[in-house]
Amino acid sequence: MKKYLLLVLFAAISAVSVNAQKFALMDMEYVLKNIPAYERANEQLTQQSKRWQGEVDDLTLEAQNLYKKYQSESIFLSDEQRAQREQEILNKEKLASELKRKYFGPDGELYKKRESLMAPIQDEIYNAVKEICEAKGYSAVVDRASAGSIIYASPKIDISNEVLAKLGYSN
Repeated sequence: MKKYLLLVLFAAISAVSVNAQKFALMDMEYVLKNIPAYERANEQLTQQSKRWQGEVDDLTLEAQNLYKKYQSESIFLSDEQRAQREQEILNKEKLASELKRKYFGPDGELYKKRESLMAPIQDEIYNAVKEICEAKGYSAVVDRASAGSIIYASPKIDISNEVLAKLGYSN
């Protein structure tokens, strides 16, 4: 009976190991760093972001200057003039805030521009990873850069360089 139970247990373990899934790792930061189009896209985003931030800063500075001028002249202004100046300052601050939200908000221009520049690169990487997985029988690929819970992984299962090669960037 013991032999039979041991044989069944061995068969069950063998069946599980036959269906074992293969995993691979990829370092997305490493892959992206080695793709020139990604670096160019990042540079474009940085330049555009600086231009837009300059516009927002200019409006904010205008509002601050209006406020300083208002403070120095407020004792000489009538109530109506004070209210008018205060409204002008508030309008300038509101305009700066709206512009900042337009450019840098969750659905802002920077987000849309990043999406339009990065989506093709990400799609290329995804397709390369998919092809490698299908060819080598991997069930899943884990991003080493964002998977903080991986303590150690064998370099043998890292497919980052294969992805770069598949994309035409040898390293």
